[in-house]
Amino acid sequence: MSEMLVKLWDNGLLQLGVWETIYMTLLSTGFAYLFGLPMGVILWVTDKNGLPQVGKGKQMACRIINCVLGFVVNFFRSIPCIILMVAMMPVARLILGKSLGNGSVIVTLIIAAAPYIARMVESSVKEVPSGVIEAAQSMGCTNWQIVWHVLLPEAKPSLIHGSVIATVTVLGYTAMAATLGGTGLGQVAIIYGHQRSNADVIWVCVVLIWIVVQVIQFIGELVARKTDKRIR
Repeated sequence: MSEMLVKLWDNGLLQLGVWETIYMTLLSTGFAYLFGLPMGVILWVTDKNGLPQVGKGKQMACRIINCVLGFVVNFFRSIPCIILMVAMMPVARLILGKSLGNGSVIVTLIIAAAPYIARMVESSVKEVPSGVIEAAQSMGCTNWQIVWHVLLPEAKPSLIHGSVIATVTVLGYTAMAATLGGTGLGQVAIIYGHQRSNADVIWVCVVLIWIVVQVIQFIGELVARKTDKRIR
């Protein structure tokens, strides 16, 4: 074990890097879902195969909303994460008053992850059988009741699986945090590993990130199994 690695451990930088990575990941993913979940549901509701809309005016409005929102989501999803994070630095400065640090990283991660989550949510709710939606409509449920009491509960296992994938993806994005002056395991690997040609530090950071991913995956799979009515 290299001397640098021992110093990082004794100084608590590796342990601190783990916790900073975890809190940036969870905070960014949580806020990204606040935007991504409604966008995904709206994309499904306004889709031609989503909730039936009565009247040509409503149908036309849904098509316009779906096209505009779909364009915005696809536009942001098509930009590589590191480029999008750098491009969103002025937004972080506008919100927080600064463009560097963990706060700015979290803002840019939210913007980068929300469109990705929107498409995952849309894909999850599309898996709900149409017969379930039709049954709710025949009982006189409003669109809001269908979405809140039927669509989201039925899609819960798929949504949880999607949230695990999204969380792991955001965790990978945090490795780029050093680019924006952020901290975490990515910064430790880049500054103390790559820039100082210390492979031991890099591989320890890789292993620590892998362990965090496995914990997230295990918890997500456990919760998904508990909520999946098909395997009871």
